[in-house]
Amino acid sequence: MSDMDILKKMIKATALLDIQDEYGKKFVKLYEPQARDSNATIRNLPADTLVIKVDAFRSPDDIFNGANGECKRADYVIISAEKKCILFIEIKRTKDSWEQIVKQLLGAQCFITYCQEIGKSFWQENTFLKDYQHRFISIGHTSIAKKKTRITKNAEKNDTPAKAMKVDWPNHLQFNQLAGARF
Repeated sequence: MSDMDILKKMIKATALLDIQDEYGKKFVKLYEPQARDSNATIRNLPADTLVIKVDAFRSPDDIFNGANGECKRADYVIISAEKKCILFIEIKRTKDSWEQIVKQLLGAQCFITYCQEIGKSFWQENTFLKDYQHRFISIGHTSIAKKKTRITKNAEKNDTPAKAMKVDWPNHLQFNQLAGARF
């Protein structure tokens, strides 16, 4: 069974976002859960893309103390088996402390690691979500009147939460651009 088929069976439909189609191109509009006027659109998604609202996963604060941010998680995860890429995305209406954003991105990565272990154990797929590139993105200033999109990149890839790509005033976001790779 393919990774995407397993994910579709594993994740409830209420935690998945619908992919839209415009002129034959796939896109998704992401909203900050606490502010519906705060959003970002990502265009040119691969055909097999799944978008998971990670905030739909109940906070584990019944078990963990949360003192180190272990109960936090980012807003969305976008997965494409075709591109072998997972995007972890946190959306902020204005901005938040970098330390808090890193913890949220790290929490979403832990969620995907948990899903990966579920796939291995309950679907007996030892290669489930293996060898996927992880990319971390913080999108800010989403409710402010649109300015020119500003992307802050380090020389390094955005492959850890601490090296996340920062995007302000998201206007024209493309999947490949956020993935930081040429496919």
